[in-house]
Amino acid sequence: MPEMSHDKQDDEQVFTPDVRTRAVRMVLDHAGGHPSRWAAVTSIAAKIGCTPQTLHDWVKKAEIDSGQRAGVPTDMAEKLKALERENRELRQANEILRKASAYFAMAELDRRFKP
Repeated sequence: MPEMSHDKQDDEQVFTPDVRTRAVRMVLDHAGGHPSRWAAVTSIAAKIGCTPQTLHDWVKKAEIDSGQRAGVPTDMAEKLKALERENRELRQANEILRKASAYFAMAELDRRFKP
């Protein structure tokens, strides 16, 4: 039985990276022995206990990462996501600093004009 854990949040199966890699390799190695790639995916997915669509997504992702299929590789997608998060956080920090600067500037003006 493949190594997996259960996600407590929505009781979804989570397969280890090793299981994913082996399943993808099985699909690529045994696709010729089936009438279609989907037939290979369906057969192997049933054996490891995941849905065919999930395994198909893993295969597509592996092909993108290896350059066999067009798309954004996983490492680049992760970097992009991290940079977008950092950008969002920096924009929020700048907005807070801008508002604080305006607040303190107004406070300084009020202080100067009061007797």
